[in-house]
Amino acid sequence: MTATETAQRGGWRNRLSGIAFLLAAISVLALGAAPLGWRMGLLPLKAAFELLALSAIAAVLGGVTAAIALAVWRRRLEGLRILLLAGVLLLGAGFVLLPLRIAMRHAPAIHDITTDTSDPPVIITALRARQAEHAASAAYGGPATAAQQRAAYPDIAPVILPLGATKAFDLALATARGMPHWKIIATDPSAGRIEASEASFWFGFVDDIVIRVAADGAGSRVDIRSVSRQGKGDLGVNAARVRAYIAALRSAAG
Repeated sequence: MTATETAQRGGWRNRLSGIAFLLAAISVLALGAAPLGWRMGLLPLKAAFELLALSAIAAVLGGVTAAIALAVWRRRLEGLRILLLAGVLLLGAGFVLLPLRIAMRHAPAIHDITTDTSDPPVIITALRARQAEHAASAAYGGPATAAQQRAAYPDIAPVILPLGATKAFDLALATARGMPHWKIIATDPSAGRIEASEASFWFGFVDDIVIRVAADGAGSRVDIRSVSRQGKGDLGVNAARVRAYIAALRSAAG
C-alpha cells in the first residue's frame, strides 16, 4: 500500500469517527433542547417532540457510523477515544429515548385514566390553571376513551373500603399527601373530593388528579382520575399513577 493510499484510508477513518461524534453531539443537544425549549416557552409542543425525533434519528445514525468506524479502525488505537466518547453520548441518549419508544408502542393514545368511566370524577379547581396553559379539555372522552382504557388497563377499578365516608375520606387524603411529587390543591370533605397535580421531571408536563369518596352501602367507594394537560397520549403515565395510588390506599386500609 502506497503512502497516498494509507493517508486516504486514514482520512476516511478520521471522517467516520468525526461524523459519529457529531451525530452523538446532535442527539444529546436535541434531547436537552426539547424540554428546555418547551419549559422556557421558546418551542411549541409539536416542535419539542420533533426535536426528540431528531435526537432519536441522530442516535441511530451515530450508532451505525460508530460501528462502521470501529470496524475500519480494527486494531489501531488512533481515534478510538473519539469513538468511545461518541459511544457514551449515544448510550446516554438511548437510555432516555428507548424507554420512550417502548412506551409509545404499548400505551394507547389516550391521556385520561379513571376508575369510573361511566361517571368520572370532575376536575374543578384545576380548570383555571388548565385554561391558562391552553391545555386539552378536561371533559372526559366518552365511550371511545373508556373502551381504549378497558383494553389496555383492565385492572383499573374503584376501591371499596369497609369504612364510613368520613374515615374513608381522611384515609384517601392522607394517602394522597403521601404520594411522591403530588401537590394537593383542593380538598372538600363535604363533597368527598380531593384535587392534586403532579409535574413530570423532564418536560415539566402537569397532570391533574381528582379523587372522589362516596358512601357505598355500609362502606365507601373511592374513585380516582388522572388526566394530562398536554398531548394526545401519555406513555402510560396516568395509568401508572392511578395504579400506584390504588395500591397505596389499599395498603393503608390494610
